[in-house]
Amino acid sequence: MNMMNVYLIAALAPLAGAVVAGLFGRRIGRAGSHWVTIIGVAVSMIASAVVFRDVMQGNLFNGTVYTWAAIAGIQLEIGFLIDQLSATMMLVVTSVSLMVHIYTIGYMADDPGYQRFFSYISLFTFAMMMLVMSNNFLQLFFGWEAVGLVSYLLIGFWYTRPTAIYANLKAFLVNRVGDFGFILGIALVFVYFGSLDYSEVFELAPGKAGDLVGSAIGVQWPLLTAICICLFVGAMGKSAQFPLHVWLPDSMEGPTPISALIHAATMVTAGIFMVARMSPLYEHSETALSLVLVVGAITALFMGLLGIVQTDIKRVVAYSTLSQLGYMTVALGASAYSVAIFHLMTHAFFKALLFLAAGSVIIGMHHDQDMRNMGGLRRRMPITWLVSLIGSLALIGFPFFAGFYSKESIIEAVQLSRTPGAGLAWIALTAGVFITALYSFRMYFMVFEGKPRYEAHEGTGAAHGDDAHGHHGPLNPHESPGVVWWPLVALAIPSVVIGAIAIEPLLFGGFFGDSIRVFAERDVVGTIGEHFHGWLAMGLHGFATLPFWLAMAGVALAWFLYLKRPDLPARIKQAALPLYTLLDQKYYMDRFNDWFFAGGARSLGRGLWRFGDMNIIDGVLVNGSARLVGWFAGIARKFQSGFVYHYAFTMIIGVFVLLTWWFLRI
Repeated sequence: MNMMNVYLIAALAPLAGAVVAGLFGRRIGRAGSHWVTIIGVAVSMIASAVVFRDVMQGNLFNGTVYTWAAIAGIQLEIGFLIDQLSATMMLVVTSVSLMVHIYTIGYMADDPGYQRFFSYISLFTFAMMMLVMSNNFLQLFFGWEAVGLVSYLLIGFWYTRPTAIYANLKAFLVNRVGDFGFILGIALVFVYFGSLDYSEVFELAPGKAGDLVGSAIGVQWPLLTAICICLFVGAMGKSAQFPLHVWLPDSMEGPTPISALIHAATMVTAGIFMVARMSPLYEHSETALSLVLVVGAITALFMGLLGIVQTDIKRVVAYSTLSQLGYMTVALGASAYSVAIFHLMTHAFFKALLFLAAGSVIIGMHHDQDMRNMGGLRRRMPITWLVSLIGSLALIGFPFFAGFYSKESIIEAVQLSRTPGAGLAWIALTAGVFITALYSFRMYFMVFEGKPRYEAHEGTGAAHGDDAHGHHGPLNPHESPGVVWWPLVALAIPSVVIGAIAIEPLLFGGFFGDSIRVFAERDVVGTIGEHFHGWLAMGLHGFATLPFWLAMAGVALAWFLYLKRPDLPARIKQAALPLYTLLDQKYYMDRFNDWFFAGGARSLGRGLWRFGDMNIIDGVLVNGSARLVGWFAGIARKFQSGFVYHYAFTMIIGVFVLLTWWFLRI
């Protein structure tokens, strides 16, 4: 088969499933809707595997599918760039998406919007594939906005709930802030490079390294620095980096499957992928790299701290996602782009596993998400318990699990980096290891170990629930059906082995080739490779490193506080109430945004209404013009008396004025 057809199948098969389920869902029924979308994503995954194998054989592709428009000789095209980076992302997106599709059959079984949900998640897969396969900024922007649109639809999927509507509007608005910077960056590329094609822009970049661009305040900026910072603002919104992170925790109002697909494995990693793809530009701007590094470090540390005080099981995993995205962003700032993509891949599997396992717990608890109502579920839900333990160990970077190899590589890369801010970032990431272990195993111990607490909360229904279905009567937690736990097992396997398998070829085997470019003086990954002696030696050495002992300290503290002495957390909370309140209020950023941005916008609107609309438009332009016409008419009426001598007097005065004006001109 022609490989172009394979590329088209990989991109368009999920779209076909989404269209059929969305337009004909009522006719084909619930089973028809999930089968058509699952088959579409499965076909896309198989095609992606074929593409990956073809790329491994050295067959790369960069070409146009069709020309969308031509403006002043500049071609705006839809095309594919198939190389090692895009092929890796295609496999990650489609494999995780397929597991989420299968899982959704069980999770959304009783939901009236069943067909609509499958249409949305399949449409999201199509949008993400168009994003990662693009070979130009136009198509990148299309995929970028499309995943944002579908995310908006999915977060607000239960549109009768005010909290869901608030959350999806918040996500939409915050992402628009980031996208404003993103489109400015693309506009700068279009104006100064005269092209939107990646290869042409990357080829011209070295010659533009010394160019300057003016700003509104008269300051000259290096062109590539301005472009890279603007593009990164877009990544800050999509990948939820501080301070544009505020939308992601609230997005947990959507159903759990989309939390796994969009907000753990794919959409939020779009910004990471984009910066890695733009490495030929970012390498020319140390300022932009330093900004990326510092923003990632702040996100990794301070978002992790918020996970410690959460009681909603999904929000704990959400703040974990924010923290891990910070780790990836730090790796990008340290020019360790391949390590960032490596952690993106391992994180996609174990974080999707943790989200879907949280959904399984929610099903078992009859849609109660409050961890304070759980405990002792290990005996009731043995499969969910085991995969959750695997996901938690991968998350904290326990040696030989997938997360260990990628997180350890990020910390080493930052330690070796000379980019300004690297020292601060290393401290933040190292401290983040302890915090990650603390909140991860706090969740694990509260949910699966200790004495059951759900017996004291019988009949609570969906007070903290994930959907609208309540439960009344005694709670009897149980293992989820096979269609739910089979995807968990499938995700648990790569969460264990993918790190050991992939670390050597991805980081030290030249896997990414020219798809990622790093200047020799910033090649920290190459320096790490000089001391790499295989996955086994790295895993064994991991037991002697500082991050391992910090992680174990976090696990031990979680065990002591939530199993050995469960009375202590409440006492610590009272003793450190100001700190707890600060974390519980999420550093008051939501309140600040509501007061400053939302309140400021309302105040500006009121001011424009009162001064602009009432005083200027209504008062001066509308009513003022009417009063002016009335005044003039009142004066003119005095001269329209009907007496001939009044008209003669007016004519004489008029002639006198005209003659005076004429003599003055002479």
